[in-house]
Amino acid sequence: MSIRSSDVVPISDARARLTELAEDVVSAGREKVLTKNGSSYVALVDARKLDYYHALEAEHGHLMLGQGALEGLADLASGRVVDDSLLDAALALPAR
Repeated sequence: MSIRSSDVVPISDARARLTELAEDVVSAGREKVLTKNGSSYVALVDARKLDYYHALEAEHGHLMLGQGALEGLADLASGRVVDDSLLDAALALPAR
């Protein structure tokens, strides 16, 4: 979804129009970018869409973990492994 110029609102204006802006976000699905000193600062997003964004982020994390596991299994199957003593040394915390 593209952001229209009417969807970019100075935060000082948003204070007085918060209810109106929130209604536009929920009813029309138009996210609002609030600016501070001319730069993007925060956004108003429908709470359901925010939940969806968080679910996508979690799913991406799960996919990355799965990909890492598959790569590890491929390394194991091809014999690309590290000796226990080398692994222990690599993981050792520096002495205090």
